Amino acid sequence: MKKIYPDAAAALDGLLFDGMTICAGGFGLCGIPERLIDAIRDSGVKDLTVVSNNAGIDNEGLGKLLRTRQIRKMISSYVGENKEFERQYLAGELEVEFCPQGTLAERCRAGGAGIPGFYTKTGVGTIVAEGKEHKDFDGETYILERGIRADLSIVKGWRADEAGNLQFRKTTRNFNLPMATSGKLCVAEVEEIVPVGTLDPDCIHLPSIYAKRLILGAPYDKKIEFRTTRQREAA
Repeated sequence: MKKIYPDAAAALDGLLFDGMTICAGGFGLCGIPERLIDAIRDSGVKDLTVVSNNAGIDNEGLGKLLRTRQIRKMISSYVGENKEFERQYLAGELEVEFCPQGTLAERCRAGGAGIPGFYTKTGVGTIVAEGKEHKDFDGETYILERGIRADLSIVKGWRADEAGNLQFRKTTRNFNLPMATSGKLCVAEVEEIVPVGTLDPDCIHLPSIYAKRLILGAPYDKKIEFRTTRQREAA
């Protein structure tokens, strides 16, 4: 099966359509599939539902798709660093489903594992629980959360072999792993592609059965969300 594609546009060819749901890996600007996001923007596909821990920042990450009004709904846990997100939400131009961070990760993991729903205590007694089934277990109240299945997953890995086995580097594992498994098809961009047999089988984070299409995205410019500095003290 051909897995390696020449670029992001080629890897997404035939997969994008208006109104689709996309699970996107990454946390802030850490471990985000930059090349794939750019290709989605350039495709012009619209009315997207995007599942991601957050929406990036203005003009970076998923913020690019917000700027072009291609996202109709965000399912996220944190969106506080994006002014355009805030503006669209307050203006009623963007639908938002807020989800506690751990619950969001488990909803995607559950969807990828074929689990349609699960009960959790997180959110009980808050607006998160409104409209959801409540059930008591051992004297404690839990709410039902549904697993998430997407039409497409986009993730960023560190290294991959030619078969599509992936490794993520340090904290870039964040949401990339559960997002990768929750889509009907996963497209991954990586910094390095190595021959089959190069990677230690005990150190594979995402087995090749999940990554159906692969691109080499490097080189990358490391982006920083906030740069905090202090004045140098006089000698």
